[in-house]
Amino acid sequence: MRILNMTFRKNFLFTFFVSVCMIGVRAQHNESAIKSIVESGQFVFHAQIALPMSGASRQLTSEYDLKVSKDAVVSYLPFFGRAYSLPYGSREGGFDFTSRKFDYSVTDRKKGGWQINIKPKDVADFREFSLLLSKTGYGTLQVVSNNRQPISFTGYITALR
Repeated sequence: MRILNMTFRKNFLFTFFVSVCMIGVRAQHNESAIKSIVESGQFVFHAQIALPMSGASRQLTSEYDLKVSKDAVVSYLPFFGRAYSLPYGSREGGFDFTSRKFDYSVTDRKKGGWQINIKPKDVADFREFSLLLSKTGYGTLQVVSNNRQPISFTGYITALR
């Protein structure tokens, strides 16, 4: 019985260490893939949780995203919060627009990851997107508008297809 117990422990430890090593290899692969996606400047940020300035965070059940390519930024994101002014009769609720003129900048962060700033020039009432991205592809997108409270989203990026 004691030999059986010792064999079980050895097998368990062996399986545990192999699993840990495989996770490390997978993470290294993901980090290099994320780096190439960020350097290409063509990606999709998939929003999973909305963090409004006022009120509780909201789990997003629909597909909301921000698509970034060399020639366009396509935003399809919800808005929860206070709007200071909107045109009369407007049913516009979120950040749903396409911008073809924008400034795009990427800077490396000290502890790893990137900060990506996108400033659309051809969209009225909008200031900027600021994406803080980790080496593994998860990040926080802060959306700043001229006439609405700022809102943040957490999510992840994938390559643009």
